[in-house]
Amino acid sequence: MKSGPEQIALPLDWPHSSGDTRLILSDANRAASEHFRKWTMWPVKATILTGPPRSGRTLLARSFVERVGGRLIDGAERADEEEVFHAWNNAQDSGRPLVMVNDVAPPEWVPQLPDLRTRIAVTPVTRVGLPDDTLFPQLIELLFADRGLYVPAEALRFMAERLERDYWAAERAVEVVDRFAIAERARLTTPTVRRALSEANLISRE
Repeated sequence: MKSGPEQIALPLDWPHSSGDTRLILSDANRAASEHFRKWTMWPVKATILTGPPRSGRTLLARSFVERVGGRLIDGAERADEEEVFHAWNNAQDSGRPLVMVNDVAPPEWVPQLPDLRTRIAVTPVTRVGLPDDTLFPQLIELLFADRGLYVPAEALRFMAERLERDYWAAERAVEVVDRFAIAERARLTTPTVRRALSEANLISRE
């Protein structure tokens, strides 16, 4: 898989962790990446990161907290509220930021614990969006590379243009194409991709 600057989701002057090369920078996550880069300017030493499942939100958060010595609570809206409350307070006292990765953010997330609710109300929120034209084909290419597979440009373009624009859809499609190619002993060509996705009802039959 070819690499390039658009495959690095964090500024190049930050030291790389093992997860950085899996982050694909585009308009879908650029604002979130910039938000973490400027964490010293947050009004409080905590933030909420939300976005679609499988969007790389936890990877982005974990990469950040590893760099700055912060703490990550994944699924904070489902966590023990006393624990989240104390983690929020500790972040302010220690100066080590807390990142809460959630499916939802205020006003959808309303903690029952009053003291936590007041703190969440002043906590900044950043979001990862749905995959865009830049991110989606690179994501598909990365998922194939994870399986040790190279997908030709024409087949990659076919998938990016036909699939539902969703992170789960990309993962499912790559799995389907891989299994189909193995079963059929076929190379990853556009006709192979078309047949695999059509038979799995992931694209309309032509």
